[in-house]
Amino acid sequence: MKAFSFLFKKKFYLHLAIIILLSLLIVWVVFRSLDSYTRHGEVYIVPDFTGQSSQLIMNQYKDLFNFVLLDSVYVKDLPKGSIVQQDPLPGSKVKSGRNIYYVIVAMMPEQVVMPNLRNLSLRQAMVLLEKEGLGVNKLLYIDHFAKNAVIEQQYLDEVIEPGTVIFKGQSIDLILGNGNTRDTLTPMPFLTGMLPAQVKPALLKAGLNTGNFYFLDQDTATSRVFRTSPSSLPGSYAPLGKAVDVWFRSEKIIDYEDLILQMQSDSISRDSLMHIITEIYHFEEQ
Repeated sequence: MKAFSFLFKKKFYLHLAIIILLSLLIVWVVFRSLDSYTRHGEVYIVPDFTGQSSQLIMNQYKDLFNFVLLDSVYVKDLPKGSIVQQDPLPGSKVKSGRNIYYVIVAMMPEQVVMPNLRNLSLRQAMVLLEKEGLGVNKLLYIDHFAKNAVIEQQYLDEVIEPGTVIFKGQSIDLILGNGNTRDTLTPMPFLTGMLPAQVKPALLKAGLNTGNFYFLDQDTATSRVFRTSPSSLPGSYAPLGKAVDVWFRSEKIIDYEDLILQMQSDSISRDSLMHIITEIYHFEEQ
């Protein structure tokens, strides 16, 4: 009985009560901590942040999410500092405190180093410029024995030396040789039915420049090449460096598949094709 005599002492029960209370307190603290850590039950729908100012979004949602900047990209036509990509995607269900990874529009364009285009062919120069994130503004031909070879490179009407730092997305003028033959002719690329964005690359590859673009319909989203000056009918030629004017019509108005088949057919004369195009052009214009 002496071994269990402590059961009859008040001090034992006092200590037991303290131990039980402390245990319950510890369990309560642990579960509260886990609940707080996991945000149990707090689920939020991720809004669509794209196109909005990153600074405003972070100020508005800083108590709900943890924003992490992944990268910045330069997009000419979008507001600087706006969000262009996010993860998780809009509509995702997440808990409070979740990391939101985002990409914004850079405040300034990325800079690149101007490559050396001298002595390259026109096509080689275009490939290298595209690789560096640059473009071609216009082609200028001068008397030189090396036809379609780059003699000089210019930016804003001044020579730009290789190694010069320039903003990405800028366009370069190329000074090319004409083979020491003035008014050298080059085959016109077949442009009929092309989208507006496809026209300039096709003309540049042929040694030609873009002139004026004329959109004859309000629905420019469905516009395609309808006619050009000089003509781009099969077998047509134009002087190197010539600026080509282009007229666009909606594919909802012109049956381009049928028109292209007629233009590429051997059974119809150039005069007949020009008459067909002119008739359609003037009829739709009235």
